[in-house]
This record gives sequence, C-alpha cells and structure tokens, in this order.
Amino acid sequence: MQIFGKGSENVEDSRGSKGGKAVLGGGVGLIIVVLGLFFGKDLTGLVGQMPTNEDTEVNRGIPTDSAGIQMSKILNSTDEVWEEEFQSMSKEYEKPTLRLFREGVQTACGSASADVGPFYCPGDRKVYIDLSFYDELANRFGAAGDFAQAYVLAHEVGHHVQNLLGISDKLQQARGKVSETEHNRLSVKLELQADFYAGLWAHNAQKVGTIKLDEGDLQEALTAANAIGDDKLQKQATGEVTPDSFTHGTSQQRMYWFKKGFETGDIKQGDTFNSSEL
Repeated sequence: MQIFGKGSENVEDSRGSKGGKAVLGGGVGLIIVVLGLFFGKDLTGLVGQMPTNEDTEVNRGIPTDSAGIQMSKILNSTDEVWEEEFQSMSKEYEKPTLRLFREGVQTACGSASADVGPFYCPGDRKVYIDLSFYDELANRFGAAGDFAQAYVLAHEVGHHVQNLLGISDKLQQARGKVSETEHNRLSVKLELQADFYAGLWAHNAQKVGTIKLDEGDLQEALTAANAIGDDKLQKQATGEVTPDSFTHGTSQQRMYWFKKGFETGDIKQGDTFNSSEL
C-alpha cells in the first residue's frame, strides 16, 4: 500500500511514558469485557464506570517514528473520506483522536491493557492502539502487511462513525432489555458494519488519491478479517464453536462485509441491522 499526503496531528503518543502501564480495575464487569475482547471491541458499555486518571506523558501531533507516521497518515486518509461522506449527508464530521500507547492506558471508558487489542472509546472519541498488536496479528494469526494494519485502524474509525451517527446507541439501548443471545446478535451487526465502513474507506481513499493499493493488499485485509472471525477464534481456543456467543461475526461474514464496502463504496449498502444477508 502506498499512502500519500500529510499525517494527522490528531495523534496522542504515550509510548515513551514510564507511567503508561495501566492496572485493570473497576470490578468484574471490566475484567469480563477485557477477557472477551479481541480486536475492535466497542467499549460503549463501560462509559462512566471508571474515572480517568491520566498521569502519563503524552506527545501530541504527528509522531516521528515510521510506524507512528504511517498510522497518522492512515488516520488523515480516513478523515478525508468521512468528511466527504458526512458532507453528502449534510452532516459535520468530528475527527477522532488516535492514541498510541504501550502496555496499558487510561481512557474515559476505564483502564485497559494492551491485551484488549485496538478499541474505540466513545466517551472521549478516541481510537486506542498498542502497535505491538500488529506483531501479534502477523506472528500469531498470519495476517501481516501494511494494508492489514490499515484495515484495523479503519475498522476502529468505523466505530467512531457509528457513534457520531447514533448507530452505536442501538446496542447501548438494548443492554439489559434483551436476552444475551439477542444482544450478541446486535453486537455482531455493529462489528460487521464497522468492517463494511473500513472497506468503504479503502474504496473512496483510492478515488480521492490518498492511497494506492499494490498487488496483494486486498488479500492482506481479507486474511486479517478471516483470522479474527468468532468461529475461527473459538475453534482455536476451545475446539468448539458456539454461534449464540458470537459478538463480532464469523470469518466469512467479516470478509464479506469488508469486501462489500471495498467494492461498492456506498454507505447505503452497509445497513447490517436491516440486511437480509444476516
């Protein structure tokens, strides 16, 4: 993948801080969420449960290392695409902030360790990534490559878009009012839509010229989507697959919705909540 243009300055970098390691706390609820978390969890349900106690040194602006610069450029590309999308809907797009951290971090949604993987916190409208996650994605799941990494960030920005459009509220409003199985089903729809939005970004970023894909890039993203399907992760972990417990979607579903966004670039095609394809 070739990426053009400047990097976004909406980046907070605490990777060099000695105070960045967070101790998980706040009761069983957070621990359960963290244990069940891998790639792309929307932490909407944790807002307000834990105070934010920020005591780390944070550098704001475009990072100076190559990995950080790459992330800031991808973020800037998502900003350009989503600003245009929101303008077409007569809405104003509020740019998210990307927080790079190491080992642990304090957020408006509570404390989190790097073990949770990348996530979006609607409480402060920030995307959080420990870049060591990409090593895990490559080495453990065989999903290496810069476009696979871009897919991860674009997926999290997709959760930000859902937050701005009020879509995330569907899951929040259902909390405690529907069965666990139904809540999981809604979570799957939310996650698959974020996959679709990641594909939509890639489609339109090529049109506006902020990225140019090389041969094999699309397969990188599809390999990543395949690697983190609920069915595949459950099979690897326990040897069994329990569909009612899915929260992100199967490998096939994740690849399908990313590819649909990538091929159409049309936000109207990404209503997973009312789709007959689910």
